[in-house]
Amino acid sequence: MTATPNTALPAGAIGAYTDAPGGLKLHHVEAGSGEPVVFIHGSGPGASGISNFRHNYPQFAAAGYRVIVVDLPGYGASSKPADAQYTLDYFVAALRAQLSALGVGRATLLGNSLGGAIALKYALDYPDDVSALIMMAPGGVEERETYFRMEGIQKMVTLFTNRQMNRQTMRYLLELLVHDRALVTDALVEERLKVCETQPPEVLATMRVPNLTERLAELRCPVLGFWGTNDRFNPVSGAMHFLEHCEDARFVLMNRCGHWVMVEHRDYFNRECLDFLAGLQTAPASIEHNDKETA
Repeated sequence: MTATPNTALPAGAIGAYTDAPGGLKLHHVEAGSGEPVVFIHGSGPGASGISNFRHNYPQFAAAGYRVIVVDLPGYGASSKPADAQYTLDYFVAALRAQLSALGVGRATLLGNSLGGAIALKYALDYPDDVSALIMMAPGGVEERETYFRMEGIQKMVTLFTNRQMNRQTMRYLLELLVHDRALVTDALVEERLKVCETQPPEVLATMRVPNLTERLAELRCPVLGFWGTNDRFNPVSGAMHFLEHCEDARFVLMNRCGHWVMVEHRDYFNRECLDFLAGLQTAPASIEHNDKETA
C-alpha cells in the first residue's frame, strides 16, 4: 500500500491506494483505530466515499473504531476502466482485494444503495469476515425492473449514459437524492462533477445487481438499516424484505427523508449506529418509525 496526498479530497484528508487484480488502483481514506468499520458508497455520477460519508466517518473514528472509507472502482479517486463489466461480483472482488491488502479481517460493513448491495453480497460470500451490516436504502433486494421504475434511477441512467452531465443536471440529480434541497451545495455539485468527468459510461451501462432477497435468510450477522420514505431511487418496501427474511434485523423508517439518511439526518444516524455497534449482543430485532430529526 502506498499512502499519497490526494488534492481531490477535502482539506486535511489524506488518501491511500492499494493495488488490486486487473491493474486497479483502489483509493480509500482511513482514520482511527480499533474494530474496523468499512464505509461503502453508492453509485451515481461523481459518487465517492467522501461525498457520501464526510459527515459520519469522523464520529466513528472518534468513538474508537478503525474507519475505512473506500472508493469503488469506477468512482472517486479509484481506477475507472472502460473495459470492465461493473457487476456486483466485480465490486465484491475489488473490495475483497482492497481489504485484504489493508489487513482488514472481520469488520462491520456500512453501505448505502449500491454499497448496501455490495455489503450484503460480501457478507454472503465471506460470512466469517462480517460482524455486522449497517445499510441505508440498500440495493440488491428488488428486480432490476422495479428499480428502473423509480424516478431517480431513470433520470440518473439517462443523463449519465447519454453524457448530459453538467452543473445544472448534476444539481438536479443530487436534489433528487434528498428531501431537503438546501443540502445540495455548490461545493458538493463541483466535487461530484469533477469525479463524473472521469467516469466512463460503462460504470452505469454495464452495472448488474441481482435480486438477493431469497438469500437474506443466510445472513447470520445483525443488520441495522435505515430508509427514507421519500426515497426516489430505491423503494422503501425493500426494508420489509430484510425484516421478513433475516434472523436479526431492524430498520428505521424516516419520513421527510430521501435516499441519503446519513446526510439528511447525520446526527441521528451517527448516534444510532454507534449505539448499535456498542450493544450488538443485546439488541432485539424490530422495526421503528421515526419522525424527522434535524440534520
